[in-house]
Amino acid sequence: MQRFLFLFLMALPVLAQQPDFRTSLWPVLEKAQCRQCHHDNGVASTTRLLFPPQESGNSEVNSFGLSLRSFVNPAKPEDSLLWRKPTHRTAHGGGERIRQRSDEEAALWAWVEHLASLPAPTATPSPATALRKGRQVLRRLTHTQYNHTVRDLLGDETKPADQFPKEDFVHGFTNQADGQSISPLQAEAYARAAEKLARNAFSKGDRHRLIPCPPSPACRTEFVRTFGRKAFRRPLTDAEVRRYETLHVRDSDFLKGSQNVVEAMLQSPHFLFHLEQDGFRTASRLSYFLWDTMPDEPLLQAAENGGLNTPDGVQRHVRRMLADPRARNAFDEFLSQWLRLDRLRGALRDRQLFPEYSPELAALMGEETTRMFRALVWEDRNFLDFFRASYTYLVPELARLYGVNSGPEPWAEVPLPPSSLRAGIFGHASFLTLTSKPAETSPTERGLFVREHFLCQQVPPPPPGVNATLPPVTDEKPVTQRERLKVHLSNAVCASCHSLVDPIGFGFENFDAIGRFREKELLVVYPTADELKTRRKTKPTEYRLPIDAKGEVRGIAESAFSSPRELGEILANESGCQKCVVKQLFRYAMGRPEDTGDSAVIDAAFQRFRNSQFRFQELIMAISMAQAGLPVEERGGN
Repeated sequence: MQRFLFLFLMALPVLAQQPDFRTSLWPVLEKAQCRQCHHDNGVASTTRLLFPPQESGNSEVNSFGLSLRSFVNPAKPEDSLLWRKPTHRTAHGGGERIRQRSDEEAALWAWVEHLASLPAPTATPSPATALRKGRQVLRRLTHTQYNHTVRDLLGDETKPADQFPKEDFVHGFTNQADGQSISPLQAEAYARAAEKLARNAFSKGDRHRLIPCPPSPACRTEFVRTFGRKAFRRPLTDAEVRRYETLHVRDSDFLKGSQNVVEAMLQSPHFLFHLEQDGFRTASRLSYFLWDTMPDEPLLQAAENGGLNTPDGVQRHVRRMLADPRARNAFDEFLSQWLRLDRLRGALRDRQLFPEYSPELAALMGEETTRMFRALVWEDRNFLDFFRASYTYLVPELARLYGVNSGPEPWAEVPLPPSSLRAGIFGHASFLTLTSKPAETSPTERGLFVREHFLCQQVPPPPPGVNATLPPVTDEKPVTQRERLKVHLSNAVCASCHSLVDPIGFGFENFDAIGRFREKELLVVYPTADELKTRRKTKPTEYRLPIDAKGEVRGIAESAFSSPRELGEILANESGCQKCVVKQLFRYAMGRPEDTGDSAVIDAAFQRFRNSQFRFQELIMAISMAQAGLPVEERGGN
């Protein structure tokens, strides 16, 4: 009673007037970082509480505040989840987000009391579930798209974009509009590349047949129109034609004039950015999604004659494009970015601990994963085997690492022994290596990777100033990684996030930093500088410690596991993981993360994916329909 009297007195200033959620509790919940977990892609996305977008207006925010009544017990407000969870009176995965006996807690209590006093509401959807029109974003060619486009446009195989400033991964991919600003350095690189590409195009005459007719004044116009239509991925306007003709006639030599036009067009925003409209925008979106390059002539013709305005027309072209070898290369790129296989190229390992590791072995690790992805996608298998497959694709080098027999020929599909703890991507050396450190595993990194890449959950970053350094290993107390990481779980500030990722990573501890199975953890204690100086210790000491590989995925019922094989089965059957595959492909195709306005598209694509027994090509088709602005049919073949 005394406690509630204290809270009531503290809340009097708030209760003196009708409370306004936007100004009273909303700032408290924002400060407590509740949104970072309770949103569609947060680690608490499977709970009933989902926050509206951060940019929401006053009406949406206040409506959300009223929707919190579903978490209030009007008969006994002190038993309300809205009160007990954030203050950690009832076990809360995020820990104590609102400190007890604080001003923030008083504001929370005031809102709980206010909601408890309201009559039972009619069913009103939370703003988080309201539909909004999907955002259109301005995107430019990625480096791989630039290389592929100049290859198909000019016949140039030099890959000039490999020399451009490195692209950033934003929202998991390099093609996201939020990370595609053009720096002065990037603009200079475009100018140099355009000059060189145009010069090479005509260095030995018109060897790539870019000029469609015998050189003449009439041909000048035809060249500008035909080449511009390909470069800009749409017909040029009459004004544009006149402008480029003027540039062409500045040089009396026809080839030199053509070179000037090509150089100028390659620096135009209409080449570098996706600025097409109507059917040509659909053609460009489909082409860069399915082929990672410019549209071909049949696609441009379909854009001109309205062939991309109907579901049947789009599906016909998507089927045609998926049968082209370029589609396989394009989706290899999707896989590489989704799983960050690029990190394997730069991954370093302690040569004393892992003498067999090399850049060549790392490349084979990535190839194994790519081979499995290709088989699932292009042989129309159930894509959930990506997580649970009891087979893989090996060469002798990887077979030795795994301790199994390789197939009769390189990259043959081979079954894993029934006793193996490996299965699917979680048993691949690629995943186990890129989520480890040079000398040891990282349960935190492995758990974080699973959350972010396979559950599409955003784990909040550590608070500023937090010391994440683990206790050093010593001869006096040699301990396993699991025991060292207990410091994360004993610190209330760290535990709210690490309790979400570390327990997942613990389930992989039977596999070392290059994906090799181990019965015990090798711990190496090196002599300190002082020990070397005094010669108390001159050589490293090795300990082999028993491994506890029990893991779990908090937020998923009955998710205890102790091997990659067991986790693969759990996630393959988890709708959050299945839907994450849809979201990842949506982000890659659209160049942006999904928002609440995309929920209908995501749900329909997911339904079509599921109805097809998780055939990835059906998911590609669903996302392609969304790109064309057409309804995503939920049907799918078996």
